[in-house]
Amino acid sequence: MRTLVIGDIHGGLRALEQVIEKVRPAANDHFIFLGDYVDGWSEAAETVSFLIHFSETHRCTFVRGNHDYLVHRHLRYGNKNQQWLDHGGAASRDSYANLSSEEKEKHILFYEGLTNYHIDKHNRLFVHAGFTNLKGPQYEHFENLVFWDRTLWEMAKSLDQSILKNSFRYPERLKLFSEIYIGHTALTKIGSTIPVNYANLWNIDTGAAFTGPITILDVDTKEFWQSEPVRQLYPDERGRN
Repeated sequence: MRTLVIGDIHGGLRALEQVIEKVRPAANDHFIFLGDYVDGWSEAAETVSFLIHFSETHRCTFVRGNHDYLVHRHLRYGNKNQQWLDHGGAASRDSYANLSSEEKEKHILFYEGLTNYHIDKHNRLFVHAGFTNLKGPQYEHFENLVFWDRTLWEMAKSLDQSILKNSFRYPERLKLFSEIYIGHTALTKIGSTIPVNYANLWNIDTGAAFTGPITILDVDTKEFWQSEPVRQLYPDERGRN
């Protein structure tokens, strides 16, 4: 059985279908999606519909991203946060405009069924952004931090890679898990469009919302597959730029 982790999608359904086809899913694969299914490209609602149908025939774990949280609040409560609209939300709002009430309700249930994080039997953590509590995401005082936090990534990125895990200088948060997989912070910001590893933390957000591709990574072998840069598949759109 492969455990396959998928980075941020941001409404880029064409790229998602492309990269899944490259993976050639097997019946016993476990797909772990790291969140941010929406906000960016024009097919937000279509992306969620695809994921709902995909999960009917494949084993899937769907982690909650900050953009999924915001779209859920729009659909359930009518929230129209201007900052959200300016950072990809307008595309999601427009994508949902022609969806039937019945379909919207299915999507609301999908958003409400997302998990804030997933820990597998190998003590690997899958979370959209990070966590701040030294005991782990299970103990966060503000549970929304797991899909907003950037301090875990910033810490791992700045860590002296020569420091051993059994050293008192090694960050306690990183010691909690054998590996940690995140999205949330686009790697295009540091000039990369492939997964990046610091210490035992892997960032899989390869910038699909901007100029990069969608990435799927096999967590055991570290082999990965990528779509074309999502921008090339939506040539008449700007994404989140």
